[in-house]
Amino acid sequence: MEKAHTFDVIIIGGGIVGASLALALSDSNLTIALLDQRKLNASYKKPAAKFSSRVSALTEASINLFQNLNVWPRMLAQRVCPYRYMRIWDGEGTGAINFDANTVSRDAIGYIVENDVIRNALLAELEKTTVSLYESQPEVTFDLDTSQKQVVLSNGNVLDGKLLVAADGAESRLRKEADIVSSQKDYMHHCIVTTVETDHYHHDTAWQIFLDTGPLAFLPLPSINKKHYCSVVWSLVPDQAESIMALDNKTFCERLQEAFEKRLGYIIHTEPRVCFPLKQRHALNYYRRNVVLVGDAAHTIHPLAGQGLNLGLMDTAVLTEEILRANRRQDNIAGDHILARYQRRRKGDNTTMLKAMAGFQHLFSANDLTVRWLRNSGLKTINNFPILKELIIRQALGISGNLPALVKAH
Repeated sequence: MEKAHTFDVIIIGGGIVGASLALALSDSNLTIALLDQRKLNASYKKPAAKFSSRVSALTEASINLFQNLNVWPRMLAQRVCPYRYMRIWDGEGTGAINFDANTVSRDAIGYIVENDVIRNALLAELEKTTVSLYESQPEVTFDLDTSQKQVVLSNGNVLDGKLLVAADGAESRLRKEADIVSSQKDYMHHCIVTTVETDHYHHDTAWQIFLDTGPLAFLPLPSINKKHYCSVVWSLVPDQAESIMALDNKTFCERLQEAFEKRLGYIIHTEPRVCFPLKQRHALNYYRRNVVLVGDAAHTIHPLAGQGLNLGLMDTAVLTEEILRANRRQDNIAGDHILARYQRRRKGDNTTMLKAMAGFQHLFSANDLTVRWLRNSGLKTINNFPILKELIIRQALGISGNLPALVKAH
């Protein structure tokens, strides 16, 4: 076995959250390694001809983070789409809420960005840093009684790290290797995602209808050559999802436009569909000795409000702040007292969001007449109270509470 390369921080998982953390730490004197079995070189020179199926709704806080990491201009140069309005309504009743960015003196409530665009922008900026990039499926060796963790790469190279960060997603191998237990709730729904071309322009609006089968969202994407596009997120019970996935494209478009009440006219074209089960997971602890969890490795959430990535980026901002503070004080960056502070700052907020989404999911999937009446009445009531709507929008911007420096505007 080759001589080990030693790093202060080894981040396993080169997705958006892992790459953001590596970039955020790269300005310090810490030695950082980023590992992923996918390619870690940026293909950022121009966006792909077709939209990728996975997109994220970025809050103002997340955009501030990307501004501070100098990657937001790269995203703007590729493809992003602001959503200035939100239209939410109950397909089984008459309740509806309309939100407008002007209410809080903002140009946009948020931005819809393809995940590939975000990741490419981060990797392009990482190329200018001293972060060591490894494209490999790692094997991690643990001894919880030692202060070093060892990572063996597929080519035989060995990395030693003071702190290992699990940014390897919902099925995190690192979380399992560290014996960190997580709770799990099956939503009993599957999610179909795709990109569609619509007859009418989306008017920079994020649309969401609550059907008796589950929520259906149309998220705005940039128009290309006067053609209008949206990213679709459709939540269905498994049997229905299987039936919808089996449809030919023409029939799928017809079913989709019917479910969406033709709010954007006809669905002209659809890209290939992807379907996956929806589950809520939450780690009981965010760290164990020298291992710490961020993003989906720590928590996964219903895509109802599009908050999954934003929660992960907030994890990144807080963990960065704690690591850099410890480093400035010449403290142990992997010490339990450091990682416990990160957990205290993030777990409560994440728990609140997970519970809120579980509650919303139950409220909008219930078919009981009393619940449906309360749901419709509640939507109408909120829509008639401007102050309450303003509070909801400010919460959606992600800029309330005690924020880490990385997500503040500078």
